[in-house]
Amino acid sequence: MGLGPRSPHKAGRQFPIGGKRGRGAKGSGRPPRGREQHPRSPADRGSERNQDAHPHLSPEALGYFRQALSALKEAPEAGEERGREQLKGGTKSARSRTGMETSWGPQELMVHNVLKEVEAQALALATNRTGSEMLQELLGFSPLKPLCRIWAALRSNLRFVACHRCGVHVLQSTLLQLPRLLRNTAEEEEKEEDEDEEEENGKDGSLETLEELVLGLASEVCDDFLFYCGDTHGSFLVRTLLQVLGGTLLESERARPGGSKSSETQRVIAREYKPTDFEVPEAFLNCLQNLSSCFLKDIAVFITDKISSFCLQVALQVLHRKLPQFCAYLCNAVIGYLSTRSSSAAGSPLLLFLRDQTSSRLLEQVLLVLEPPRLQSLFEDHFQGQLQTLAAHPIANFPLQRFLDSISTPELLSPVFEELSPALEAVLAQGHPGVVIALVGACRRVGAYQAQVLQLLLEAFHCAEPSSRKVACVPLFATLTAYEVYYELTEEEGAVPSEHQVEIATTRTLGEVTVLGSLLLQHLLHFSAPGLILRSLGSLTGPQLLALAQSPAGSHILDAILSSPSVTHKQRRRVLQALKGQYVSLACSRHGSRVLDAIWNGAALGTRKEIAAELGEQNQELIRDPFGHHVARNVALTTFLKRREAWEQQQSAMAKRRRALNSVLED
Repeated sequence: MGLGPRSPHKAGRQFPIGGKRGRGAKGSGRPPRGREQHPRSPADRGSERNQDAHPHLSPEALGYFRQALSALKEAPEAGEERGREQLKGGTKSARSRTGMETSWGPQELMVHNVLKEVEAQALALATNRTGSEMLQELLGFSPLKPLCRIWAALRSNLRFVACHRCGVHVLQSTLLQLPRLLRNTAEEEEKEEDEDEEEENGKDGSLETLEELVLGLASEVCDDFLFYCGDTHGSFLVRTLLQVLGGTLLESERARPGGSKSSETQRVIAREYKPTDFEVPEAFLNCLQNLSSCFLKDIAVFITDKISSFCLQVALQVLHRKLPQFCAYLCNAVIGYLSTRSSSAAGSPLLLFLRDQTSSRLLEQVLLVLEPPRLQSLFEDHFQGQLQTLAAHPIANFPLQRFLDSISTPELLSPVFEELSPALEAVLAQGHPGVVIALVGACRRVGAYQAQVLQLLLEAFHCAEPSSRKVACVPLFATLTAYEVYYELTEEEGAVPSEHQVEIATTRTLGEVTVLGSLLLQHLLHFSAPGLILRSLGSLTGPQLLALAQSPAGSHILDAILSSPSVTHKQRRRVLQALKGQYVSLACSRHGSRVLDAIWNGAALGTRKEIAAELGEQNQELIRDPFGHHVARNVALTTFLKRREAWEQQQSAMAKRRRALNSVLED
């Protein structure tokens, strides 16, 4: 997770979007799919299977489960009976054990039979690269009881499976079935009551309940907590277990963004994910606190070890939502430990850890979950007087961004803004725009220093003077590019800046909109007085505004125009007026069609008529387009073209329902 030095920034160049930080995720492409085999039950080949400690999955068994999974996916639609007959032919032993074919539906019968075979080869499937992927999908079909049996089969080899590169993801998938199963536990138990009566004859003992299995797993992990947290694969199990115990699934953990995006862009995307909460038994929360207490025993390891630190970061996020008092206690333990380490001549010992690759990641999470009074004292004790130094550091600027993201009071924003604002252009030039955007976000959130920070941004992007340049601020902010670079001007140092040339600006194609530039403009549009930004948007030509709406990042700027309470209806209409004549191109674009839907949803009947009339001129083109035909359906374009009066009545009725719903929501 190293970070290379940055190249020196020359005055007037495009501001670097953001430095790289962290490991690039290596691809793990799937192996080539083998030839499809006729699904023959693994139970029929049980005597031929190797009975060693860690069995391997035979190609025949792999082929059976592949076809079984395919049949399950097809069962609700066409081919139900064919899939059922295939599986009946391959699961004779399972059917003879249950005798319940006639009382279950086709898919339920297939699920039951396939999972019986999975139970017999759970370990072999889980530790096979292709088998584990199929098993994870099969678990999504599993009712409560079969999943508990599979779980119990894997738990007998927990240490091996949890530290296996494929097996751990099966354990994760098993845990992630809990929200669904806990919600449907009563229904599942009633449905499988008869099955239990059949199966308990000749069976050894009763099956552990779902709650007992989770708590038992947590107990085993707790007994060897440091080992599991420090293992590359085992740490995934710990992180998922913490989320399940807390009844909170962190989407940023489950869907980490990949690709070649800059580190700051990835962080912005990750923060957009919202956690999902679900109800858990009280025993789970008690267990969560007990498990989280294990971090305190070896706090130094969890702060400095890269793998173990991820577990503590997840724990803080979950605890912040479900056990905030214990979260605050854990944060104080981390800050207290770091504050007492080796002293620094430059200030607090904590500053040394802000510059460290591993501990800074943990401190980012600590800063996000701290309560306002504790954040204020942290600033006064450790950060005050060091903000510009932290903003310039290639690593420390990231925890500084999280600190700025957490500011929610004018008392804290005031000294922070006074210290950091003079260095805005320098911070941009160093390639750390995330710091500037976080400061702008704090001004938006608190409702203070908005005019001042906008003026500083105009100066940093060289469009404050002469005043005619201000109208060009939106393209500059969106692309994070200084005025001279964007318009390819050559100006000698110390020369008087030239006036803005409207003719050149209107003929120029809009530059590439960055994620961070889009986020900056979204903040500015939510300021209490976004007039300057709206005037700049209004100066864009139709093709330029179309390019903005069709951009993956730029389309969110249009969303902000439509959703900001600071933008009046008149201002909104004036900006969007430029899109007239561009609606068909907008509808036939992946991101533009979404913007057009948003415009449509907020439009009055007169505006809807204009949009529908323009789209109707290219009806056939819209119907053939993969995005346009969805827009045509939402607009009810066929009705508009053939039965105009009925269309108007329909739109009026929908508008009344929408107004009624909005009034209810406001109340």
